[in-house]
Amino acid sequence: MNVFFTSNEPRYRLARTIVQGIIGVLVANIDLLIGLTPIEPALRPVIAGLVMAVLSPIMAMMGGDPE
Repeated sequence: MNVFFTSNEPRYRLARTIVQGIIGVLVANIDLLIGLTPIEPALRPVIAGLVMAVLSPIMAMMGGDPE
């Protein structure tokens, strides 16, 4: 798992981006998934982008320093 977070190979970078995108879309559509308050359709891409922006440094911290 540490290789997933720390490797700079293109396949791992792509995998991290895909995972961030999936999580972002799930969070943006959480109202449809569990029936909470409705979210404006125009805000969904913004929410997904914000989630991805927050997940990127979190994933980097989880990988730690490869020293």
